[in-house]
Amino acid sequence: MDIRDLDRRAGAVLGEVVMQVRPEQLWYPTPCPDWTVRGLLRHIVSENEGFAAAALNGSAPVQTWNGGRLGDNPAGAYRRSNVGVADAFADGGALDRLMEVREFGTFPRRVALTFHQLDCVVHAWDLARAIDVTYDAPPDMVEVALALARRIPDTKATRGPGAAFERSVKVSGNASDFDQLLGLLGRNPDWVSPLD
Repeated sequence: MDIRDLDRRAGAVLGEVVMQVRPEQLWYPTPCPDWTVRGLLRHIVSENEGFAAAALNGSAPVQTWNGGRLGDNPAGAYRRSNVGVADAFADGGALDRLMEVREFGTFPRRVALTFHQLDCVVHAWDLARAIDVTYDAPPDMVEVALALARRIPDTKATRGPGAAFERSVKVSGNASDFDQLLGLLGRNPDWVSPLD
């Protein structure tokens, strides 16, 4: 499996959800307690810009990881930032080169792409749930994301307000792989918008 291909497809799947956001939905709540739809989109664009810059330079300043701008065209901002990620990782021979991923540490670029792919898969659900559109995560993407999510520490020191993830949420023992993924990353698979 080429992680670059999987990540490009995950970015495209997320993009399909992003394109469905209507202007009046930008202030809707999302399953991420600190973000509206607009805040989530800004985070997604920022993450893309951070991953692209770190892939090219080995690291990126915190302002890059947090500074994404949507302007008056969030979908266009997403498209540009997503192309930036694909371009930054296009040199396949360098997938073992190290890069820093925010506060998570330094990893080979191929591992960093698994973090990015996980973000795409889960944020597509966050966004789809917030704007009430259908989203079916592709099983191969869920499999890779779930394997990574199982390795992310779940402690008070590493999770919670201000951290990348909330504490994990218990899901039923017979939950789907995707619902397990959501629970591991602090999301309630049964979340519904308070606007419904």
